[in-house]
Amino acid sequence: QVQLVESGGGLVQAGGSLRLSCAASGRTFRNYAVGWFRQAPGKEREFVAGFSWNDGSTSYANAVKGRFTISKDNAKNTVYLQMISLKPEDTAVYYCGAVVSRWSIPTFERSYDYWGQGTQVTVSL
Repeated sequence: QVQLVESGGGLVQAGGSLRLSCAASGRTFRNYAVGWFRQAPGKEREFVAGFSWNDGSTSYANAVKGRFTISKDNAKNTVYLQMISLKPEDTAVYYCGAVVSRWSIPTFERSYDYWGQGTQVTVSL
């Protein structure tokens, strides 16, 4: 079992930055893919960015390319999502998910087995 805890959300003005964290406990992220998803009110949960722990490969949704960066800290068993140039349309609850996947990064929500509780990101004008 993997327990995931997100943190780092908050209220920020448009153009601002936030860094979200996804910390794992129970076991390491080795052999896992970690994905960040978001869900805005009235919308489905959508893929934002993903990371393959084994080879460090990344994947981003078109809407966030060039603005969001996903990275890891091995020692802390944590995956980060650095978000810059935030826009009001980035407002959502952000979730991290994990799935055993040695080399690929799933982009579908149903592919993930473990989820955190979510952290709210609100971007104001």
